[in-house]
Amino acid sequence: MEKSLSELVEAIGGEIQGDPQKIIRGIAPFDEAGIDDITFADSPKILKRVSETGAGAVIVPRNFHQEVPANLIKSDNPRLAFAKMMNLCFPASHPAENISHKASIGQNVSLGKAVCLGPFAVIEDNVAIGSRVIIHPHVVVGNGVTIGDDAEIYPNVTILERCIIGNRVIIHAGTVVGSDGFGFVPDGERHYKIPQLGIVQIDNDVEIGACNTIDRATFGKTWIKSGVKTDNHVQIAHNVVIGENTLIVAQVGIAGSATIGKNVILAGQAGIGGHINIGDFATVGPQAGVTRPVPEGQVVSGTPEMPHKLWLRVSQVIPRLPELKRKIFDLEKRLDAFSKK
Repeated sequence: MEKSLSELVEAIGGEIQGDPQKIIRGIAPFDEAGIDDITFADSPKILKRVSETGAGAVIVPRNFHQEVPANLIKSDNPRLAFAKMMNLCFPASHPAENISHKASIGQNVSLGKAVCLGPFAVIEDNVAIGSRVIIHPHVVVGNGVTIGDDAEIYPNVTILERCIIGNRVIIHAGTVVGSDGFGFVPDGERHYKIPQLGIVQIDNDVEIGACNTIDRATFGKTWIKSGVKTDNHVQIAHNVVIGENTLIVAQVGIAGSATIGKNVILAGQAGIGGHINIGDFATVGPQAGVTRPVPEGQVVSGTPEMPHKLWLRVSQVIPRLPELKRKIFDLEKRLDAFSKK
């Protein structure tokens, strides 16, 4: 990497305070950046220390007005500008060959332009893959799957039959899309399996973390809408619908037929019960157990879930419960003695 500040600003936006011809050769954290590196500062704590940095340039908020020796790039969103710059300076690598001779391709397969298939990738029959798709080694794409343009499927992902993957979707290693939903009917002491006949549909610009499991619908589809981002080890059950731009953090479990609104945040290890609705722009706290609908914009925590501010008060009381129990028991004894008198 070797780019001038003027080149970087042209690509990521913002305005320069300092030398536009300053050459940047690296990217580094604030406290480790050297004279040829660029970094960013967006919190009040770090902004106070901009004059101390050894970085060649710092991306700062547009309303930052201190006079400092460092070259600055002023941006409306420094963190976003820094992320864009990282993608610009360190573009993703592509496989050395487009279609490995060790890949297995079935019958009636449609491949778009510039598709890359890694060694031991298996593409079954009747698959349609768009242009500029990268499928890494040991991926299995089942019969009748559709994958849109510019998708990237990392090693050991399995996409089972008839599922639909949109444009610019990223699926990280080890994820399974389209496994059977967990559906059984009691038959005496045994459990009779309900056929799972639906699909999974993943819309455009979704990123699925590593080792996710996304079950196909019993009928219809399990639907992950545009812009959703999931962390690692997330379980999404059959017939779940997840709205646009929702964030799902690691180890979240969503039970069957739940509906998650748009721009929702599900924090780590939250559990969402089946057949309930989480409203748009709601936030579910870490390790929360949600058994009832959550209204739009609500922030909930705890098990069972409750408004977050109430949970903060409840969590302060819990450690004192043994002491409170003793006090109540003592009061009961005194009242009993007083009533006998």
